[in-house]
Amino acid sequence: MPRQRHLKLTEVLEEIDMSRAAFYRMRARGKAPRLIKLPNGQLRVRRSDLDAWWADCEQQAA
Repeated sequence: MPRQRHLKLTEVLEEIDMSRAAFYRMRARGKAPRLIKLPNGQLRVRRSDLDAWWADCEQQAA
C-alpha cells in the first residue's frame, strides 16, 4: 500500500491561494483541513484531508 502524502502548510496555502492568517482564522472556526503537528513543530496536512476539504467546499457551494 503506498504511503500517504503529507503536505507542508506552505504547499497547502499556495494550493488554496490563502494567506496564513486567513487559514488560521478559518481553522479557529473549525472550517479548515486538519493539521498534523510533527515532533519538530512543523505542520503537515494529509493529501486525503485536503481533498476531502475541497470536496466539502464544492458541495457547500452547490
